[in-house]
Amino acid sequence: MFDRLDAVGVFGLLLVLAGLALVALENLLIAGGLVLVLLGLGLAVKSLVSGMLSAFGMGGMF
Repeated sequence: MFDRLDAVGVFGLLLVLAGLALVALENLLIAGGLVLVLLGLGLAVKSLVSGMLSAFGMGGMF
């Protein structure tokens, strides 16, 4: 999965991790909640994209 990211994607991922680390320094419980929200959002987006690709007949590509 990470081999498909370009430089902007890697930079965005690093920004997300830095933001979570900054929140974790203040409060671990809130940081844990943010991690769960981000994981849920990522799974929902992956499901939507794979469903859309399969609707176009490209389901095996993702």
